[in-house]
Amino acid sequence: MQIKTLFSESGPLALNIPGYKPRQPQIDMAEMVHAAMENKSQCVVEAGTGTGKTFAYLIPVLLSDKKSIITTGSKALQEQLYHRDLPQLAKILNKGRKVALLKGRANYLCTYRLEQHVAHVPTDDPDVMHQLAMVAKFASQTNTGDLADCVGIEEDAKVLPYVNSTADNCLGKECPDYAECYIRKARIKAMEADIVVINHHLFFADMAVKDSGFAELMPDADNYIFDEAHQIPEIASDYFGDSISTKQLVALINDLRLIYRSDVPDMLQLGNTLNKLETAVADLRLAFAGESSRGDWRESLTSKTICDALHRVISDLDFLYKVLKLCLDRSDKIEHPFEKVLQFKNQLERAFDTTQTGYSYWYETTRRFLTINITPLNVANKFKEIIERTQASFTFASATLSVNDSLDHFNKSLGLKPKQQLLVESPFDYENQAVLCMPRYLPETSDDMMPHSLVKLAKELIKAAKGRTFLLFTSYRVMHLVYEGLSTATEYPVFMQGQSSKRIILEQFIRHGNAVLMGTASFWEGVDVRGDALSCVLIDKLPFTSPDDPLLQARMKDCELTGGEPFEDIQLPQAIINLKQGVGRLIRDHSDKGVLVICDNRLVTRKYGQTFLQSLPNMRRTRDFQSALQFLENIE
Repeated sequence: MQIKTLFSESGPLALNIPGYKPRQPQIDMAEMVHAAMENKSQCVVEAGTGTGKTFAYLIPVLLSDKKSIITTGSKALQEQLYHRDLPQLAKILNKGRKVALLKGRANYLCTYRLEQHVAHVPTDDPDVMHQLAMVAKFASQTNTGDLADCVGIEEDAKVLPYVNSTADNCLGKECPDYAECYIRKARIKAMEADIVVINHHLFFADMAVKDSGFAELMPDADNYIFDEAHQIPEIASDYFGDSISTKQLVALINDLRLIYRSDVPDMLQLGNTLNKLETAVADLRLAFAGESSRGDWRESLTSKTICDALHRVISDLDFLYKVLKLCLDRSDKIEHPFEKVLQFKNQLERAFDTTQTGYSYWYETTRRFLTINITPLNVANKFKEIIERTQASFTFASATLSVNDSLDHFNKSLGLKPKQQLLVESPFDYENQAVLCMPRYLPETSDDMMPHSLVKLAKELIKAAKGRTFLLFTSYRVMHLVYEGLSTATEYPVFMQGQSSKRIILEQFIRHGNAVLMGTASFWEGVDVRGDALSCVLIDKLPFTSPDDPLLQARMKDCELTGGEPFEDIQLPQAIINLKQGVGRLIRDHSDKGVLVICDNRLVTRKYGQTFLQSLPNMRRTRDFQSALQFLENIE
């Protein structure tokens, strides 16, 4: 059956899906994806919200008799495709294709590590002990070992490092539980499947692993489909570079401490060495001020305090290596971490060599950890190599790929030369469904009074919208300031990012039906709230990456050296794509109505403001805040 026929008024979709109506843009996209798969070529599609892009690539995939890998930007979409969309369409089309879900190894339970940590509880933290008991119960019931199915264990649960495995600590075939390993089982299932659903992080982690010769998880395929493709350049640059984190060192120390307690308790020198290294690792993090920051690694090496702290960690790793050498014949379990100690020591020594060109050397701190990164400034050549090596078809789809109605920026960033490309506008009637308000008389975004102005605006919007509001921020600091001013000043429930996991906060927001949600970066995309629960989105300012960001600085410098325009070529396109993602939260359905408020004068006062506006859906625009409030009040 032809693609066109499947999507027609009398086709199987229309007959089996209530409310389904044929949409020409969806058919155009499906035919293009099908052609790319037939010709083993590249295809790039920007499909506006509501186009139905998911079905437009899933149907060609189900019709193909070749192996396909679908990769997504989020675990949520991964789950949706596997559990809902693919089974539904396979049933409608009567296609009995084998489908597998494959996640990164950290998502699966490691029964060996769980048993070890249950027998020798690693900490006296009551949260960890309680969670260990929950995971142990889950272990006796699960078939897949997917920790997302373990009730009560969130994505950031403290217990996870103790019950999952990483490439650093996985014992592979040496593991006593290898035969029952959930990762191995998931990989076998993926090898046997016709369609495998993965995410971008796993794709690039696996490509990096293939280069190193370590056992990869992902099978080869004939077709690759990337949904939420706008995320790829950033994720790719992380994996094509090198990084070492104190989090990895802490995990190694915890693993070795477990071996020490269970297998070589008389080896007191090992216990003392681990304690000494743990202190040195903590001191290295403390050498960097503040809760969380990013900075230039080259600059940080001018600090004697940081250099001394790093040398101490390297020296203690070297001593640990010597101590472990003495223990090798005492326990088989020591061999793997022994090798890891040497690897981490070498990586930290490499961190002193900052002479490589074409890379950014930068660090990032969180409240507890430090990560040192060496990131390539351009991933186009590397990605081109992957495409050439696989000899497969590649389709890239997202609602936000274009800048000023052009896909050149995205194509260039990945070195793509697509035979087919398509820009599909959203079928929603934005002109009647939505209003974009750019309020007058606001202070500059950097002004100390701005948070106060945002609170004032937000109060009025929330009142007019009867709750039902997203407040999206570009910084945690401003979000917290606005939360302080707002949380007790409105009768509607206010939820803020960080109070719980993203999934739980969203569920609470939707369940209340009249709540307010405040979030930063991760809430700008991958959030789908349809219907009455959301009528208003406020964005505090244009989402330019901070000019202090070391990776941005390096990319801009590199752009300048190659004769480009750093602002036009680097800063502006990324900010436009980020803004389009945030704006996309407002209208998710044909019946949705709402108001978008962007609190940044630069949209009006700067020349580049026009480029932003041209890249947004065609909503009615106003600078009159009162008329925006009126529109909200009239939404039924």
